[in-house]
Amino acid sequence: MNELLCQAEGKTLEFKRDLSSPKPLLKTLVAFANTAGGRLVVGVADDRQVLGVANVLDEEERLCSLIADAITPRLVPNVEMITIEDKTLLVVEVFPSGSRPHWLKAEGPEHGVYVRLGSTSRQADAALIGELRRTAEGVAFDELPMPELSLDDLDLATAKKLFHGISPLDDQALRTLKLITSYQGRTVPTKGAVLLFGKDRNLHFSDAWVQCGRFLGTDKTHIFDHIDIHEPLPLALDSIMLFLKKHAMRGADFSQIRRQDVWSIPLTLLREAVINALVHTDYSQRGAPIRISFFDDRIEIENPGILLPGMTVEDMRQGVSKIRNHVLARVFKELNLIEQWGSGVRRIYSEAHALGLPEPQITELGLRVRLVVRLAEPLPVNALPLTRAEQVTEQVTEQVTRLLVCLKGEPLSTKAAMQQLGLSHRPTFIQTYLQPALQAGLIEMTQPQSPKSPTQKYRLKP
Repeated sequence: MNELLCQAEGKTLEFKRDLSSPKPLLKTLVAFANTAGGRLVVGVADDRQVLGVANVLDEEERLCSLIADAITPRLVPNVEMITIEDKTLLVVEVFPSGSRPHWLKAEGPEHGVYVRLGSTSRQADAALIGELRRTAEGVAFDELPMPELSLDDLDLATAKKLFHGISPLDDQALRTLKLITSYQGRTVPTKGAVLLFGKDRNLHFSDAWVQCGRFLGTDKTHIFDHIDIHEPLPLALDSIMLFLKKHAMRGADFSQIRRQDVWSIPLTLLREAVINALVHTDYSQRGAPIRISFFDDRIEIENPGILLPGMTVEDMRQGVSKIRNHVLARVFKELNLIEQWGSGVRRIYSEAHALGLPEPQITELGLRVRLVVRLAEPLPVNALPLTRAEQVTEQVTEQVTRLLVCLKGEPLSTKAAMQQLGLSHRPTFIQTYLQPALQAGLIEMTQPQSPKSPTQKYRLKP
C-alpha cells in the first residue's frame, strides 16, 4: 500500500480526501469500469498526506449504497479497509466491466457515461458510447454492414491488384475477409471494406485519411511542407513513408559487400508505428484524421480513438494487444504488412532499444492516442542538402515550389505527384505545376525521348 501512495494519479488510480463530494467519486468509478479498471483510495490528501477515514464502517456502508443507487448497470466493486500509520483508508477496486457502458443514473445513458483519459474522467459522446457497447458485445466496428451500399461502391480492381500473387480475391475470399456480408438477403460491403477500398470512402468516413506535415523547429508554428493522403489505406502506407523519407537524410554504409542506405530516421520503427495507427484508429470518431508530424527532433503519429477497454499504455509496452478493427487487421496481415498478430508495439520498442533511441512515448490526449519517436540527432530543415531547384524557389510560384519539394525524395509519375499534392484535376496540375517547372529548367523527364510514355516520371534537375 505504501508503494501505491507513492504513485501518481493516472488512468487506473485516483485519491480522494473524503466522501463529502460523492459525484466526482462516482464519475471516477464509472470511468474505471468503462475503461481499464482502477483503484480509488479514500482518505488521502492531494499532497499524499494520509488523513484516514473517520467512522470507517459507516462510511463504507454509505459508499456502497451510493454506488448501488447511483450507477447503472449495477456495479459491484471490491471495497477494502486498509490501515496505514494507524489510520484507516477505504480502497475501492473496480475491474473492467463486461456490462459497459455504465452511467450515472441521474444523468442518463446519453450524458452519464464517462471514460478514463489519463488522470481525468471525461464524458463520452455518442460515438464513444457505441464503441464501448460494441467492445462489450465483441463486435468490431469495421465488421458492421453498410446496407445502403452495394459491391459497385468498392474499388475491387485496386483490391485485386493488391492481392495479385498472394491469393485470388473471389467471392469466397471477400466473405472470409469479411469485406462483404449478407444483410436481409442481399450482399453488401462492410464498413471495413469501404474504409479499405471504398470508391467514395471520404463521403462515408470523412476523417479516414492521413495528414502529414514537416514543421520548422520543434513546434507547429511554421510548416515547411505538407500532404493530404486520401489513397486506400494499404496504399497510404507507402505514401506516408515516402513523405518521411523525403524530409530525412540518406547516407551510405560500405562496410558490407553491398552498399546499404542509412537513413537519419528509424524507418522500420516508423513503418510499424504508421501501420499501428492505420489499423487501430477508431474510424467511428469524427473530427480529425490521422496526423503525422515531423519536427526537427521527433516524429509524432497521432490517431483518433482511446485505448480499447481493459488496455493501458503499460500493457502496450509489455506487448499486450487488442485488435480494434478486425477486417483491417486481417487484410493488412494477408497483404504481409503485419508480420504477426499483436507484435507491432513490441517491435516499436525493441527497435528503438536496438538503435539506442529514447523509448517512444505513448499518451492519450482527449480522444486520440499519440506516439512520439525521438530522433537520434536533431534534423533541422536547413541541414538538408539543397538542390539547385530549392535554391531558386523564391523566383517561382508557390505551386512550383510545392512540386519541387515533392520531387526531392525520388522521381514521381504524374499520378503520384498529384496524390502527394492532394490534387485531383489533372489539367490544373499540368498547367500550374508541371509545365512551369519544366519550362524553368527546374525538373526533367526520366524518359525525355518518350514524353508521352505511360511510365514517364519527373525528377529534380541536377
